[in-house]
Amino acid sequence: MNRYLHSTRLLVAIDCIIFGFDGEEIKLLLIKRNFEPEKGKWSLMGGFVKEEEDLEVGAERILYELTGLDNIYVEHLQTYGKVNRDPVERTISVVFFALINIHAHDQESVRAHNAQWISLKNAPKLIFDHDRMVENALERLRYKAALHPIGFELLPEKFTIPQLQKLYEAIYDMRLDRRNFSRKILSTGLLIDTGEKNENSATKKAILYRLDKQKYESKFNAFWYFMPESS
Repeated sequence: MNRYLHSTRLLVAIDCIIFGFDGEEIKLLLIKRNFEPEKGKWSLMGGFVKEEEDLEVGAERILYELTGLDNIYVEHLQTYGKVNRDPVERTISVVFFALINIHAHDQESVRAHNAQWISLKNAPKLIFDHDRMVENALERLRYKAALHPIGFELLPEKFTIPQLQKLYEAIYDMRLDRRNFSRKILSTGLLIDTGEKNENSATKKAILYRLDKQKYESKFNAFWYFMPESS
């Protein structure tokens, strides 16, 4: 196979930003590096692209290695390529962000990678330009969650409307009006009443709903606009 002459070879890495929701706040799945450079510091999960691997496949591989999950929500964020972003060697990073049910991942795999869920509000300083990546990913999450139903990816299969409201309040770091939010969400027709109630709920055994996945998938890119006025 012919190669381009007189061209510089660069390393290409994939970094994955993994968001989860614990019922109260948004969290990041971070790893503590056990190798140099920046050994002992917190980092996003990443790795180098294999020579015959598509970028999306590489992201799915890295996410599976860390969480044990596949078929999760993954979206390309952007590419970061400042010359000195990696002190070892010129490396371009293609960044993806993922949304997962925080209780569904493989905990053994997470421990094996020296990873930990950390509150987004209290996240430590990350290596290289990873802080900027997280900031950009949060901006994208907030934009997309207002218009499209991606927030449901962070919830368990069955949930209450108060739980869903807490999720959106955590994403936007703001209080939302309960009645307006409930009316807005139910008007989408995306929720199916399971006929069950949450016995542990403080709100008079709130109704448990599940997502209408057929409608969710068929109309995912429709502009739903989920955000009512804040309280």
